[in-house]
Amino acid sequence: MSLHAARPPASGSKHRGYLARLTVISTLGGLLFGYDTGVISGALLYMQDSLNMTPVEEATVVSALLFPGAAVGALSGGRLADRLGRRGSLLVCAFLFLIGAVGCAVAPNVGFMIVARVILGLGVGAAAVTCPLYLAEMAPAHLRGRMVTINELMIVTGQMLAFAINALLDALIHDSEVWRLMLGVASIPAIALLIGMLILPESPRWFAIRDRFADSRRILDLSRSPEEADFEYKEIVQAATAARNERSHAWRDLKENPWMRKLLWIGIGLAVVQQATGINTVNYYAPSILERSGLGVSASLVATVAVGLTSVLMTILGIWLLGFVGRRRMLVIGFSGVVASQALLAVVFMLPQSDVVSYTILAAMMLFVAFVQCFIGTCVWLLLSEIFPLAIRGFAMGIAVFALWTVNAAISFLFPILVVALGSTGTFTVFVLVNIVSLVFVAKFVPETKGHSLEELEVHFRTGSLPVIASPAASGEKATTP
Repeated sequence: MSLHAARPPASGSKHRGYLARLTVISTLGGLLFGYDTGVISGALLYMQDSLNMTPVEEATVVSALLFPGAAVGALSGGRLADRLGRRGSLLVCAFLFLIGAVGCAVAPNVGFMIVARVILGLGVGAAAVTCPLYLAEMAPAHLRGRMVTINELMIVTGQMLAFAINALLDALIHDSEVWRLMLGVASIPAIALLIGMLILPESPRWFAIRDRFADSRRILDLSRSPEEADFEYKEIVQAATAARNERSHAWRDLKENPWMRKLLWIGIGLAVVQQATGINTVNYYAPSILERSGLGVSASLVATVAVGLTSVLMTILGIWLLGFVGRRRMLVIGFSGVVASQALLAVVFMLPQSDVVSYTILAAMMLFVAFVQCFIGTCVWLLLSEIFPLAIRGFAMGIAVFALWTVNAAISFLFPILVVALGSTGTFTVFVLVNIVSLVFVAKFVPETKGHSLEELEVHFRTGSLPVIASPAASGEKATTP
C-alpha cells in the first residue's frame, strides 16, 4: 500500500461529536495532572504553619509528587498501557488520583502528606504517559494534533482552576486548615474520570498488536466513515504485522534497531528541554516569588490567577496555530521567546523592590508562560505521542516521561536553593543559558511529524527518509477541530 495514497474524505459531524466526547472524558486525567501540580503553590502558604514544616520538608512535599511519584508512575504507566491497554491504564490512574486527593486532604502530619503526594504522583505520571497515547491512537490523522493537544489545554486549565480555587477559598474561608479543601477538591474530577473511562473504548491500535483485528475495526467504525475506517484499518494491520515481527522485549527491540534508539533519545531530549524551560518554577512557586517581591499573600494568590489564565489562553492559541505551523518551527519560536523573557526576568529582579517592580515581574512571568504554553507545551506532548513506533510506544513514552518528571523534580527541589545561593537574577540567568542549548537541540534533532498518520511516520523513521510536511488542506488540521 502506498504511503501517499489519497486519503478518503474526513468523517462527518456525528463522528466528530463522538471524538469530542471521548477527548473531554479522557483528558480529565490532564485536568487532574494540572490541578494537582498547581494547587500546592497556594496550599503551601498555609501548610507551612499548620504542619510546622521546615524548608526541607516544604521542598520534599512539593517534589514527592514528582519524584518518586510521577517519575515512577511514568515508567510503570508505559508498561501498564502496553499490558492493560490505554483505557485500562487510565482507569488505574483515576483510582490513584482519588486515593491521593483524599489522602492529601486528611493528612495529619508531613509524613502522611508525603506518602499521599507520592500516590497522587503515581497517577499524574501514568496519566501523563497514557492520555496522549490514547488520544493519538484514537484520533484520525487530520485531527490528531488538535485532539492530543486538548490534553495540554486541560493540564493548564487544571492549573488555572487550582490557582482560582486557592484564591477563592482564601477569600471565603479564614482558617489555617483551608489547605485541606484546596487539596481535596481534586477528588471530584477523579470520580468523573473513573466513571467516564468505563464507557469509553480501548485503542484500535492496542487491539491490533494483540491480533484482535475485529475489535480494532469495530472501534474505528465508531469514529470514522466506512471509507476512512477501511483506509486506516489497512494501515494499522500493516504496522501491527511489522511490530509483531519486531516485538519481543522492549530493551531487545531497542538494542537491535538503531532507528528506535535514535527516536528514544530524541524523545528523552524533548522531555528534558520542556522541563528545562523552568515552567514549573512558576507553577509551584509563583505565589512565593510574588510575595517575596513585595505583594501580600492574598494579592499574590490573586495575581497567580493571571498566570493561569495566560496559560489557558495561550494554549488555545497554540492549538489553533498547529493547524498552520509545523511542530519543529513552533518549538524554535517557543524557545527563542523563553530565552528572551527569562533574560527580562533576570534584569527586572535587579531593580529595587516596589509595587511597580512586583507587577513588572508578574508581566514578565506571564510573557514567559505565554511562550512555553503556546509553542512548547502543545508541541512536546504531541511529538512524544507521535514519534515512537507501535512495538515500543508505551514503553518508550514511559521512559521519556520518566526523564521529564525526574528533571521536573530536580528543578523544583533546587529552585529555592538556587535563589538563595545565586539570587533571582543569577537563577534566571542560568535558565537563559540552559534554554539556548535547548534551542540548538530542537533545531538540529527534532523531526517534523505534521500531516502524517502514525503508520506513515513509522515507515519514514524505519527507512531513514525525512517526512515531508503535508499542506494544511491535505492534512485537514487547519479547518477541523475535535
